[in-house]
Amino acid sequence: MQNSLDPTDVEILRLLQQDATLNNKEIAFEIRKSIATVHERIRKLKEQGYIKRIVAILDRKKIDRSLIAFSHVFLKEHTAETLGEFETEVAKFEEVMECFQMTGAYDFILRIATSDMDAYHLFLRHKLATLPNVSTVQSFFVLSETKSETAYPL
Repeated sequence: MQNSLDPTDVEILRLLQQDATLNNKEIAFEIRKSIATVHERIRKLKEQGYIKRIVAILDRKKIDRSLIAFSHVFLKEHTAETLGEFETEVAKFEEVMECFQMTGAYDFILRIATSDMDAYHLFLRHKLATLPNVSTVQSFFVLSETKSETAYPL
């Protein structure tokens, strides 16, 4: 954590991570500060990049994204250009929720959300496997979800 965060900033961030629908008045009441102070702090936290965006987290099953796969991708070449091209292209696929370049045996890990195994198969065959430079894809499918957090400990 950077030194510019004081305890008030940390508390605001904790509250917003748990419930981003809280308004400035509610946050001010919780942390015992004025509404104006909270408004200014949140503005600065956004400006400084601590708050990247505010989103709603949906129930994936209710929107027909029940199948989650973690796909490990190995590329044939590892030049800066080919790595960048892969990242650019894979980011365009709506099924790809996250893409991480990794150390170790595989170059990337993708978190992919589809409706079912048939949809995943179509994604793999007609999108991911068609990208140039993809050598190997090894996928692991989620059976159950024990914990899923979006809030970072502060």
